[in-house]
Amino acid sequence: MSKTNLKKLPPAMDFETKEILKKSISTSRALANLNGVAKTIPNENIIINTLILQEAKDSSEIENIITTHDELYISTVDSSNISQATKEVNRYAKALKEGFVLVQEHKLLLIKHIVTIQSILENNDAGIRKQAGTVLKNVATGEVIFTPPQDEETIKDLLANLEEYINTKDEIDPLIKMAVIHYQFESIHPFYDGNGRTGRILNILYLVLSELLDIPILYLSRYITQHKADYYRLLQEVRTKNNWQEWILYMLDGVEQTSLETIELINGIAALMEKAKVEIKEKLPKMYSKDLVEILFMHPYTKIEFLIVSLGLHRDTASKYLRELENIGFLESIKIGRSKYFVNKALFDMLKKGI
Repeated sequence: MSKTNLKKLPPAMDFETKEILKKSISTSRALANLNGVAKTIPNENIIINTLILQEAKDSSEIENIITTHDELYISTVDSSNISQATKEVNRYAKALKEGFVLVQEHKLLLIKHIVTIQSILENNDAGIRKQAGTVLKNVATGEVIFTPPQDEETIKDLLANLEEYINTKDEIDPLIKMAVIHYQFESIHPFYDGNGRTGRILNILYLVLSELLDIPILYLSRYITQHKADYYRLLQEVRTKNNWQEWILYMLDGVEQTSLETIELINGIAALMEKAKVEIKEKLPKMYSKDLVEILFMHPYTKIEFLIVSLGLHRDTASKYLRELENIGFLESIKIGRSKYFVNKALFDMLKKGI
């Protein structure tokens, strides 16, 4: 068992090894390309809405909070009768959006912001741990592998140090600092619950704070899900072997691979939007508008109220639009309870596959 001997930041290590520098260059390039490609979508909320839900789903899955794509996207238009897991995934998305707003407003990422994010995520105000007893265990064996700081004073002292490290500009590549921040936060483990998901939100927010991302669209939890054993092993090796290099390389690779996959997904969404514009303009010219196409891509599921509110249409006109879009095969209708919704099947399938 690794005892609590968590040191304050910055770590005593050489970040400028040949391996780290080489990897950070290719990772920075991929992330910059993602940031550029994101600007090609005319309405940024299209990718914020869809990708945040994907991130929320995968991050929650790491904690064995499982929901389906169908239920998740239906919940954006109809929140009745949804599972507890879907509610938790939606809270994750809400917490991430709130964190993004806080970073944009304050140009800082403070501990009080992190507490706010975690309270939305967990739907309680328990705040920072005040009681001892929290340990990290091997899920398979039940063995205690790490004991984070136990007393409130130590936790708050380490958090104050983390806050300073997050918000101090220095010569270290922000991508490397992101990996260090994530390790430190997970090892402090400041909350009774939700530490893993809160820590993964911090990854994205720190990249926004560092101006490497304009909007929170790095879909990093999928990579962690796919390489879950390495994630926990390398976190532990920093604690037991001071193996910072392998941990940083792992996180850099996660950002790089995720950036490349997300670029592909955004390009796919852009291609679908362009195809939709051509098809609707050709088959339903009187109905076509740029705003209509954007509404149909804001969520995989569309309801009549979206058109009424966003386009200022009368209910009968909005209903007619949706029926005609179904008639040309662009939308598929689905009935849930007494309500009728319309699915952008091509967008839904693309998001479900995750390209």
